[in-house]
Amino acid sequence: MNIFADFTDRVLRAVAALLAERESAADLSRILVEPPRDAAHGDLATNAAMVLAKPLGARPRDLAEAIAERLRADADVAAVEVAGPGFINITLSSAYRARFLAAVVADGAGYGRSGKGAGVKVNVEYVSANPTGPMHVGHCRGAVVGDALAGVLAAAGYDVTREYYINDAGAQVDVLARSAFLRYREALGEEIGAIPEGLYPGDYLKPVGEGLAALHGATLRDRPESEWLPIVRDAAIDAMMAMIRDDLALLNVHHDVFFSERTLGGADGGKIAATIADLEAKGFVYHGKIPPPKGQLPDDWEDREQLLFRATEAGDDIDRPLQKSDGSYTYFAGDVAYFRDKFERGFKQMIFVLGADHGGYVKRLQAVGRAISGGTASVDVLLCQLVKLFRAGEPVRMSKRSGDFVTLRDVVEEVGRDAVRFMMLFRKSDAPLDFDFQKVTEQSKDNPVFYVQYAHARTASIFRQAEAEAPAVDRSPQALAAADLTLLADEGEIALMRRIAEYPRLVEAAAESHEPHRIAFYLYDLASEFHVHWNRGKELSRLRFVIADDPAATSARLALVHATKCVLSSGLGLLGVNAPDEMR
Repeated sequence: MNIFADFTDRVLRAVAALLAERESAADLSRILVEPPRDAAHGDLATNAAMVLAKPLGARPRDLAEAIAERLRADADVAAVEVAGPGFINITLSSAYRARFLAAVVADGAGYGRSGKGAGVKVNVEYVSANPTGPMHVGHCRGAVVGDALAGVLAAAGYDVTREYYINDAGAQVDVLARSAFLRYREALGEEIGAIPEGLYPGDYLKPVGEGLAALHGATLRDRPESEWLPIVRDAAIDAMMAMIRDDLALLNVHHDVFFSERTLGGADGGKIAATIADLEAKGFVYHGKIPPPKGQLPDDWEDREQLLFRATEAGDDIDRPLQKSDGSYTYFAGDVAYFRDKFERGFKQMIFVLGADHGGYVKRLQAVGRAISGGTASVDVLLCQLVKLFRAGEPVRMSKRSGDFVTLRDVVEEVGRDAVRFMMLFRKSDAPLDFDFQKVTEQSKDNPVFYVQYAHARTASIFRQAEAEAPAVDRSPQALAAADLTLLADEGEIALMRRIAEYPRLVEAAAESHEPHRIAFYLYDLASEFHVHWNRGKELSRLRFVIADDPAATSARLALVHATKCVLSSGLGLLGVNAPDEMR
């Protein structure tokens, strides 16, 4: 049950009646029903009068009074007040609150989910790190943001595919192969000395070299590079992707599709050539020159006529090269073909979760989307800012295993998956994040993941207390939904119900805005409301959740606890975080 959707319909009906009475018409799409800024003003607030004032040529407060008069006739409304320049604040009746809470208890794990996405196909591509080594902490944030966003979108009714793009066709995988070949020679007993500049130095390639030695013996050592390179490259990529999958699984991140860049090419150009031909037919491909970049010229810049994508026609700053001077396709050409492949698979929304260093990709990917789909597909690029690691305020040293960075595995194994996932989402993705190993393991309110998980554990402990102290009270969801929930009249109980009521709206808003951090923020606020009310019960016995000699009050309050538990569990689940019944 979404009370905001319910009362949006009621407000719109009141407005429609007012317009009919005045024989007027207006655009009602901007009318909102939302929580008031100040809880003292009621349960709901609407801007309806503010929206209608200009098209109707009327004073907002006069319109607000007219709308309020109609809303006061609603049996589910206890009070309606007009505030400020024309805002309408609504207080719900206790009977309506009781029906709402009963519906939440009955819905259980399904509460908060909706069909707003209407099954629209959405592709969320995230991580997509080059398969040249283990996941590092920089990949960690994008992995969590992408995975959580996919979960939120699915909860809002979208048909979501989680995708990883394997960059296995560029020069970097040849460097990987040469690095692995060096480890292969080492495994055969050669003294390789220091790793040459430009190759990957990490110890993680030693097992690849040992595997090649076990499989091929010394047969590759004396063959020319043209022969051993493709063999070693395939083995190294497979080993790296297995390592990456293992690292991501440690973080509980799983993809539906692993798409290989190499499948886009082929002897005849494959999907890349077909995509360029399609864009050429649409007028988006031409031969021409592009101006040199501003500032210092890069060493590889050439003043020559070349095959270009007319990106500026689709909103980009400059046109983009599709072919190199040697006739091979640019990396960007692969991006274009890859987008077309997604579009042909039926995706209407494409979301890319990229690192902060990919800011230049935003406009070009959006331009590709407009050109390929004719503007029918939406493209959103989320940039994840850097994560700085600290321990008790001191910067964390690099990992020995990786050679030059801290691995995702290092972080997860030290503090646990839940702490990593929640904290990666407890700040908007485009804001820098400081991650302190000590702080995320503290058992205090200052540690958000502990605070939220503790709230869930506390709800479970209340049910264990009820079993011990009030065993005659039926604690099943069916019985709790049938309890007299109008008994929940304390300000703390009403505050909890109001917060619980926000959850479906929050899920839809997080899905629509592509901002999963909103769920983390909401869960912290809900946990805070719950802990505050629990503490009030310690001071005032009449407010305790379990009162052995008052089964009616206990049933009603257990219904509130059950609803709180369901929302905490659901929200943590969307973020990929456990909802424990006990804290250890």
